Amino acid sequence: MRLLPPPALSTWRLAVADFIHDWRVSACLVLALAAVLAPLLVLFGLKSGIVTTLRDRLLADPRNLEVMIVGTYQLGPKWFAELRAHGDTGFVIPRTRSLAATLDLVGENGRSLAGAEMVPSASNDPLLRGQAPPQGQDRILLSHSAARQLGVSAGGTVTALISRTLGGERQARRLPLTVAAILPEAAFGRDAAFVSLDLLVAAEDYRDGRDTPMAVGERPFSSARLFARTLDGVAGLADRLRAEGLEVRTRADDIEMVKAVDRTLGFIFAIVAGLAVGGYVLSLASSLWANVDRKRRELALLRLLGFPPVAALAFPAIQAGLIAVAGAVLSVMLAYGVAHLVNVSLASNLNREEFVCLLRPMDVAVAVAATFILALIASTLGGYRALRIDPAESLRDV
Repeated sequence: MRLLPPPALSTWRLAVADFIHDWRVSACLVLALAAVLAPLLVLFGLKSGIVTTLRDRLLADPRNLEVMIVGTYQLGPKWFAELRAHGDTGFVIPRTRSLAATLDLVGENGRSLAGAEMVPSASNDPLLRGQAPPQGQDRILLSHSAARQLGVSAGGTVTALISRTLGGERQARRLPLTVAAILPEAAFGRDAAFVSLDLLVAAEDYRDGRDTPMAVGERPFSSARLFARTLDGVAGLADRLRAEGLEVRTRADDIEMVKAVDRTLGFIFAIVAGLAVGGYVLSLASSLWANVDRKRRELALLRLLGFPPVAALAFPAIQAGLIAVAGAVLSVMLAYGVAHLVNVSLASNLNREEFVCLLRPMDVAVAVAATFILALIASTLGGYRALRIDPAESLRDV
C-alpha cells in the first residue's frame, strides 16, 4: 500500500502548483512587488552613493580632518599624552612658536627660498599621503611649491640657513639637507619643509640661544598639529580643546553639509519607503485574502481529507514567500541595471571608485530579507481567513 506524503510536504507541493497554475495572478503580484521594491532600492542606492561620494571626497583631502590650534599656549607632555589617548585623535605632534619655525633654503643651482615654513612630521602624518616621514636632522620633505621655486627633486640636496641675533650680532647656521620626497600640490599649498620634531626643536633652541636644550619629552610646546581619526571625530576634538580654553578652527561647515545631506535623503527615503511598503503590504494581504476566498472549496476539501489547520495557514504563507522571492530577484536585477546606467551616464562627473548610485551587497540582502518577512506578515490575513473555513463546506457542492 502506497503511503501518502506528510501534510507539510503536500501543502508545499499544492501551494507551488497553485502558484504556477494561476500564473497570471502570480505574475501580477510579482510585478507589483518589483514596481515597489526596485525604485526603493534605486532611491536607497542614490542616497548611499551621493553621501559616500561626498564623504570620500572630504576624506581624500586630509586637511578636512585637521583641528587647527590658533594662538600660543603652554602644552606640556601630560597634555599631549592625554590627547594621544583620546579615541578621536588620529595624529598629533607638537609645534614650536611660529616665528621660530621658519628657515631659508638654497638649492644646488643657487635658487633660494626665504622664510619657508617648518612643519613637524612623523609616522602616520595624513598630509604625507603614504610617504615615509623625515628621519633625523638631515632629511626633509618639500611641498610642491617650495620644490618648484628651488628647482629640486626628490633625492636632491638643499642648504638650510637658520639665522638668529645674539648679543647684537647676526648669526646663521648652515645645514646640508637631503630632499627625501616632494609632496603633491594638493597635500600642502604653502612653501614648506616637513621636518622631524628633533630638527624643529633644535632650530628653536638655536634661535633662543639655549646652550643646554631640554629633552623633547620634557619641554612644553606652544602649539600642535592635530588631526581627527574620522570626520565625525573632528567636532569632538574641537569641543574638547575649546573647553580647555584653546581657540581652534576646523572645516566643520563642509562636514556638516555632508551630514545634512545624509539626514535629508534619509528622511525622504524613510517617508517614501514607509508609504510604498505600507501600501504594498496591504495590497498583498488583500490579494491573498481574495485568493483564499476563491479557493474556499478546495481548502475545505483539504481540511476534510485530514490536513491539519496549520496546513491551511501555511498555504498563503508559502505563496507569499514565492511572491517575495521572485519579486525580490526581479527588483534586484532592475535596480542594479538602473544603478549601472546612472553611474555610466554621470561617469564624466565622477572620479575613479566614485558612484552616484551605490548598492552594497549587504544592503541588498537586508532589503530582500525584509521583503520576505513583510510578505509573510501580509500572508497572516489570508491564513486567518483560511483557518476559519469549515471543512463541511466542501460537502455542500457534492
